[in-house]
Amino acid sequence: MLKRTVLYEKHLALGAKMVPFGGWEMPVSYQGIINEHKAVRERAGLFDIGHMGLLRIGGKELPFLQSLTTNDASLLAVGRCQYSILCNERGGTVDDILLYRFADHYLIVCNASNTDKVVAWLTQHSSGKVEIAPLINLCAISLQGPLALPLAEKGLGFSLSSLKRNHTVSAAPLIVSRTGYTGEDGIELVLPKELCLDYWEKFLALGAVPCGLGARDTLRLEAGLPLYGHEYDDETSPLEAGYAWAVKLNKGPFIGKESLARRSAALPKRLFGLNVEGRSIPRQGNQLFDEEGKEVGTVTSGTFSPTFSRPIALAYINDPAIAIGSRIFVNIRGVKQAAAIVDKTFYKRVK
Repeated sequence: MLKRTVLYEKHLALGAKMVPFGGWEMPVSYQGIINEHKAVRERAGLFDIGHMGLLRIGGKELPFLQSLTTNDASLLAVGRCQYSILCNERGGTVDDILLYRFADHYLIVCNASNTDKVVAWLTQHSSGKVEIAPLINLCAISLQGPLALPLAEKGLGFSLSSLKRNHTVSAAPLIVSRTGYTGEDGIELVLPKELCLDYWEKFLALGAVPCGLGARDTLRLEAGLPLYGHEYDDETSPLEAGYAWAVKLNKGPFIGKESLARRSAALPKRLFGLNVEGRSIPRQGNQLFDEEGKEVGTVTSGTFSPTFSRPIALAYINDPAIAIGSRIFVNIRGVKQAAAIVDKTFYKRVK
């Protein structure tokens, strides 16, 4: 049976089309993906992200987290968060996460489809030394876009002018972080479930546009951001996905470190963007060929970009001779469509 967030009935009242996603019944769109996408790029869009996993890590948490995450958690000051990855022994990805530090504990935000998997992975390696507690009484919503911060300030009733990117402010019982998954500025708000509907309606009344998973996917794809099950999986490393900056091989031991060090010498594949000619949209699994007809990679995600009015895709290339500027061909339903290799980040407003 699919799970539902506390905003489920509100989504129905707003006319959302609901779809299964990661074990949850979630809104894919309200008034159309393109309209919602453009609302985020031009104004402010509001997302229900109550399906994401929220895990409290307490006890002797820093050594534990350092032994499992690729980034350096020791660099986190209270009120900061960082992007990191949980790797298996082969260097493949268990999940990519956001790690938050608070005065007396850490918070992990993981992908909805991987929550149980991440809890099991953490528990397996905890040796009972830390507390791993899913925060089932909390939920999260995300406000994204160039007007998101001033709108959030009106809805929250306090200033966010000093809140820097990847910083968090706690105004009990709210946790506000300047983070997002769209390539835009904005906030993600973690709060008690009983308050979620109030803040959702407050932000909508101030002009935020409700947005579903469809726009969230086109936005993250334009920003070159990975989605587990597409750009990440148990065999793919963060190095191949272009996240070497989040892999600190100079820190102490962590699971997957030796495998990642070996892979770093010669990556078996690299993630690139594709600007596709014509109107056909690449989809996950489409094969890529060079100009000689040799297979050189596979599409991981594809869409029609509302920002650039053209098909774009993310793809893994396994031929080191292929680089930005190269011309390749995508097999889309039996037709080889020309495409140019570009940087995986098509759009980036936030640095």
